[in-house]
Amino acid sequence: MPSEPPGGAYDAGPLRSEPGALLEDVAVAVFGFDGDGRLSVWGPGARDLFGYDVREVLSRPASLLFPEPLPSLPGPAGDRLAATALTHGYWRIRTPARHRDGTVFDCGVRVFPLSRSTDEILVLALASRGDELDRVKTNLVFLDALFRTCPIGLVRLDEHLRYVHLNQALADMDGASVAEHLGRGVGEFMLTPDGGGFERLLRGVADSGRPVVGALMGLRTPGRPDRDQVRSVSFFPLSQAGGTRPGLGGLLVDVTDREQAIVEATANRQRLALLNRAAERIGTTLDVRVTAGELVDSVVPDFCDGAVVDVVEWLDESQPFTPELPLYTRRIAAGTTLPEPAVELIEGLERVSWPPGSPVHETLRTGRPVSFDVDEDFVTRTVVHQQRARLLVDSGLACIVIAPLIARGTAQGLAMFGRSAQRPAFTGQDLDLAGELASRAALCLDNARLYSRVEEIALTLQRALLPVTVAHSPHLEIAHRYFPGSRATEVGGDWYDVTGVPGDRVALVVGDVMGHGVPAAAAMGRLRITAKALARTGMEPAEVLTELDACARESGIDLATCLYIVHDPATGRARVASAGHLPALVRRPDGSVDTVDEVLGVPLGVGGVPFRTTGIELPDGSTLALYTDGLVESRDHDIDVGLDALRAALARADADSLEEAADGIVAGLLPEGPTDDTVLVLARVRTTPRPGDGGGRPGPGREG
Repeated sequence: MPSEPPGGAYDAGPLRSEPGALLEDVAVAVFGFDGDGRLSVWGPGARDLFGYDVREVLSRPASLLFPEPLPSLPGPAGDRLAATALTHGYWRIRTPARHRDGTVFDCGVRVFPLSRSTDEILVLALASRGDELDRVKTNLVFLDALFRTCPIGLVRLDEHLRYVHLNQALADMDGASVAEHLGRGVGEFMLTPDGGGFERLLRGVADSGRPVVGALMGLRTPGRPDRDQVRSVSFFPLSQAGGTRPGLGGLLVDVTDREQAIVEATANRQRLALLNRAAERIGTTLDVRVTAGELVDSVVPDFCDGAVVDVVEWLDESQPFTPELPLYTRRIAAGTTLPEPAVELIEGLERVSWPPGSPVHETLRTGRPVSFDVDEDFVTRTVVHQQRARLLVDSGLACIVIAPLIARGTAQGLAMFGRSAQRPAFTGQDLDLAGELASRAALCLDNARLYSRVEEIALTLQRALLPVTVAHSPHLEIAHRYFPGSRATEVGGDWYDVTGVPGDRVALVVGDVMGHGVPAAAAMGRLRITAKALARTGMEPAEVLTELDACARESGIDLATCLYIVHDPATGRARVASAGHLPALVRRPDGSVDTVDEVLGVPLGVGGVPFRTTGIELPDGSTLALYTDGLVESRDHDIDVGLDALRAALARADADSLEEAADGIVAGLLPEGPTDDTVLVLARVRTTPRPGDGGGRPGPGREG
């Protein structure tokens, strides 16, 4: 019989059991019986479970602890424990037990005999509360079922990140059996492209003790090398319970489909945003090259690494497209974020030739965007010259989409979008986006092309209707300037003329037809020719304007202005009439500037209001200035500011050469060029003709 410890209780002493989660959750009482069923061993756990001190139980019968009879055996359970253990060698039973305070609780007991000598028998017993055993048992059953049936990957790794235990779900994710995993490192099955970052993450969890939850990892496995996976991984350090080795526990979920759906949804949102931005950027002007550049700027670098826009040089647009013939395009826009030689490849040509059967031919034949890998076959079919082929191979482009620019049933050209190997290849959705971008750009390019043609026609018509030369007089030195409007405003209806009038007189006329384009140019030509014919009759200025007003109304010209002046060198005077035009200016020999605004009148085409003629003195050295509103009016300032500036510029125009004076006025008032049609006519009075001046000799005109 063991001696009683000091104080009647067992001290824990200097040696303590390693703490463990299971033993901490379920207290185990250890005690023993001799062959007669009397208590002979009593541990600290038995004292905690039953409440008896060692002095109170030693040598007493086990029925003290288990007084209730067993259903299948007579007598108290305690009396049967030792005998049954000796008979069967091991016995397990759930039976009511009595605490020292009289309370009864359910108890799980395991008994088995131990031989200490040939004459002495010891039956050792292990007992725990039944409710605690049930709880642990339930948890263990749940964990076992979880490990066997859970669709989430579960794993236990040792301190060297080797597989110790895993479930079938994780084995299936990796494409290898459970047995193939055991003892091998996690890096052998989870192949991540992060240069060992995943394993560093796991070691950080082990070292710091802080778990990681829901980290996303992109990887491949040896069992499925052709499938990219995305897993949500959570790892936590193990507690080393029950003497287990240190390591990590982990949960892994294959979220590839979910992440792919998120990626695709994000990509779709990005494509839609790109399309919206392109719709806002493309077609802000009616300039073909600007429109093509807007398409390139919209897609580089958001959609691709390089892009070009080519227009096709059709020999005859009415003829059907023939894939068997070479094709020629003119490059009007290009851009790339890639370094050389991609820059030279994309931007180094203005005219490109495509061999028969090239990918460009294929795209124009189908009318749909087509994606190509930049491989040997593509290079051979696309590039004729060896040097250009080498540039394409070395450019870094891995795939190219060629999209036709088709508007109103006609292929205007093509757009090409290229990506490097660092980007994912073009998808079907990307092809659809390329087609939509090309379609929008094609319509804008076609509008710009048609506008350019109309503008060219209007400008050609206007130039044809303006005077090539103007009449000169030995008594008037003439300088004239004409500037067509910018592309933003189109060609307008501004016009001028200088015509010889009977009696050695000279008629100067400036007019402006409201509107732009071909209609304004045609109306301007009608009025100029009519005014020239009327001037040669010698009619008074007011009479000329009256006839022009009737012509305007008969021709359907709604609104036009005109200033008509006839200079008579015999009298040194000029006769002036105006139909709503800006007033003439007169620079006197002393440098002062007068405004001739006594006869403003109403515009041509209004009708019903008579015109008046007034006379002004023009001494020798005086300069007349006739002009249109493009010279004095702009978006930056109103017409009064412009008129003041013109007066000041005219006052400074004391150069001997009237041509230089005209250039100086235009440069001062239009430093960045005109935004609207602009006319300036200067006429300097010479009472005494200069040597060499011939009466009525025509001289050259000048157009800006």
